[in-house]
This record gives sequence, structure tokens and C-alpha cells, in this order.
Amino acid sequence: MIRTVRHLADGREIIYYDESPRERTAVDTRDLPPVAASSEIRRDPLTGEWVAMAAHRQTRTYKPPADLCPLDPSNPGKPTEIPESDYDVVVFENRFPSFSQHVTGEPGTVDGMGLVPSAPGRGRADVVCFTSDHNGSFAQLSPKRVRTVVDAWADRTASMSTLEGVEQVFPFENRGEEIGVTLSHPHGQIYAYPFVTPKTRQMLETARAYQAEHGRHVLGDVLAAERKSGVRVIAEGAYWTAFVPPAARWPVEVLLVPHRQVPDIPALTDAERDDFAEVYLQVLRACDALYDRPLPYIAAWNQAPVRVGRELGWLHLDLLSILRAKDKLKYLAGSESGMAVWINDATPEQIADRLRAVL
Repeated sequence: MIRTVRHLADGREIIYYDESPRERTAVDTRDLPPVAASSEIRRDPLTGEWVAMAAHRQTRTYKPPADLCPLDPSNPGKPTEIPESDYDVVVFENRFPSFSQHVTGEPGTVDGMGLVPSAPGRGRADVVCFTSDHNGSFAQLSPKRVRTVVDAWADRTASMSTLEGVEQVFPFENRGEEIGVTLSHPHGQIYAYPFVTPKTRQMLETARAYQAEHGRHVLGDVLAAERKSGVRVIAEGAYWTAFVPPAARWPVEVLLVPHRQVPDIPALTDAERDDFAEVYLQVLRACDALYDRPLPYIAAWNQAPVRVGRELGWLHLDLLSILRAKDKLKYLAGSESGMAVWINDATPEQIADRLRAVL
């Protein structure tokens, strides 16, 4: 992989990840105003969870026509976020970031009353374009291209982990309008949070308690049990296993777990990265065959935080979908949204059977 760093017209960083040598000399000719990020985080006094406020994102690009997609390569008379006329994988700073290194201000409290802590939303938000093909998808990538994406995730995780105030790095992909995607070009994002996320905190606490009682990692024991029974296993390689979690929350949910405990993507070996590409493509193609239509999904990487609990982290990818039938969505209603208690319309075993049947 060849990494080339350039900058856009407003100073944002853009990084090309190429599979063969290419000159990257194109210049962003657009007249862009400086990025005006006003992110703020506030801690909910009732739950202790941080909430991000990014009101400037209200004006972000929303469902542009295909011929004006900002993630396509630039063409004469149609400059985009990517100045080059073609690319393999490219990453750039989001023009409408949820978190940014450029926010100003000091920590304080809302209304100065001391009840609700607040701070600048200092972090970073990157966009990751998986391919220059506007009509493609992650499932249609070659194993070689997936490996390039994994290397880009690893590179950005390592780099963003060094930024001031960053506590956790989260690569993810949102796919499909049903999920809320406003740009149909195959892409994902990477958030660098200025705090450890609630889900990660809970998982670390659970892992710590399990370790103290059993002397082993809880995910390691779950992985071993799933591989032994095979009831919920979807695909397996030399270094990764994909299975429906035994307490799945979503109509379609698959965990991809490496057989070795590693804290994050940069810690994966070359062989583990190659094997992930093969196993993940099997899972994605099964997902798209499930209802004979592109499956809307969220693919969320669970990585260890930058500074705390790294010895308890076990990297894994959680893929989930809200589609419970070809033409039916699972809505997060009273129990899920109000109490965070999920009620699934299918058992994990049924989900696994359906995915294996189309694999």
C-alpha cells in the first residue's frame, strides 16, 4: 500500500491509499470557506454519559443527485471532495465534522451551575471512501481492496490515537437509506471521540468482572463456545470466526471476532488482515442474499480505548441491520428507545440458519 497525503482547498487533510504507485498531484480548485466546527460535549447528570452537540451539521450535504456526488472522483467542470480523477481508497477530514481538532473553548458547566459538565468536542471525524465506483458496495470489493481498506483503518486508528484529547477511535460504515445514509457512494467514517463511549465502558466493566471471577476473557470464552457448538457460526477462516451473537438484539446481527486477543486494528498481523477480508466478504454477500436485495446495515468496529482498559479490549466487528423482512423494518420503539431493552423478532439460531442457507 502506498500512502500519499495532500490537502483540500480549505486546508483539510486528504490521504490516498493506493495499491500501486501513482502520482497524486491534482489540486482542489474549489473556493471553500474555512471549516467552522462548533462541536460541544455535555455529560448527562442522570446517566453519566457524554452527548455531542454539533449544530453546524444541519447544513451538511443531503442526498445529492448521483452526478453531483461529492465522494466521486473529480471530473472537468465537476470538482468534488477528491481532486483526483480516480482512486483506490481515500480518507479525508469531514467538512461537517461531529468532532474536530479546530474547536475552541474550555471545559466548564452548562449555565455555570456546576450540574452539567461541558467541554469542546475536540476530536476528529474522517470520511473513508472504499472505491471510486459510485454504484459499487463493500460486498463487491475484491479481497485485495478490502485489505487496503483494513490497512487504511489501521493507519488512521494509529494516527488519530495520538491526537490531543482523543480517548477512543471508532471506524464504522452506515449503508442504506433505511439506516439514514445521505450519500449513496460506498463509504464509511472514523470518529475520534474525546471520551470513552458508553458501550465500550460497559463492555470493559463486564470483561473486568468476568476476568476476576474466571481468570479468562469473556469474549474469548464466548468465541470458544460458538466455535465448538457451531449452531450460530456463519463463516470461519484461519484467524477469524463470524457468528450470530447468542443474545442478538437485531433482526440481522453478526460478530466477526479474531481468534487472538488484540486491542485494535493496528495490532492485527498481515495474515489476520487477509483472513478478515475473506471472511467478511462471505458475511456481506450472505447478508445481501438474505432478502435478495442490498441489506441496510451498520458495521461497527469495537476497539480498545486509547489509554484505559486496553488489556481488557478484544477487537471485533459488529454488523447489524434493522431489516426484519424484505419490506419490513424493526423500529426502536418504547422498550428499546425508552429503556434500552431489546426485543428481537427472531432467535439468534433462526438468524444464523437463514444466513447459512444463502451463503
